[in-house]
Amino acid sequence: MSDITVSDAKQKQLAARMAELGIDEKDMDEKFILGSGSGGQKVNKTASCVQLKHLPSGIVVKCQKSRSRVMNRFQARRELADRIEEKIKGAESARQQAREKIRRQKRRRSRRQKEKMLEDKKRQSRKKERRRTVDTAEN
Repeated sequence: MSDITVSDAKQKQLAARMAELGIDEKDMDEKFILGSGSGGQKVNKTASCVQLKHLPSGIVVKCQKSRSRVMNRFQARRELADRIEEKIKGAESARQQAREKIRRQKRRRSRRQKEKMLEDKKRQSRKKERRRTVDTAEN
């Protein structure tokens, strides 16, 4: 198996982000847990699952996205930073903005669906109206 590592640039970027958010390494409790789920016997025997707990906020993050402990440590820290940023910044956080964007897109879709439905109803009413004019002319 190849040695999977995280680039220095990404590590520095994450460290800067964590410093900006006020997350210190000594405020985190890190545990390595036996993996579970799909992946075979190797996953179940090695402690590659990372559990991070940020003591001041009480936020707990578990990460088992890859079989590499190094990648899981990096991704767990990134997830922790995302969650703390969301807690601090609220609506201004990148995650919240992404959710709002999806909500707006869905609203637009439903509006288009509604317009299409109304157009179909108008077309159907025109058909019926054409039928009605023949009946009213006889009376």
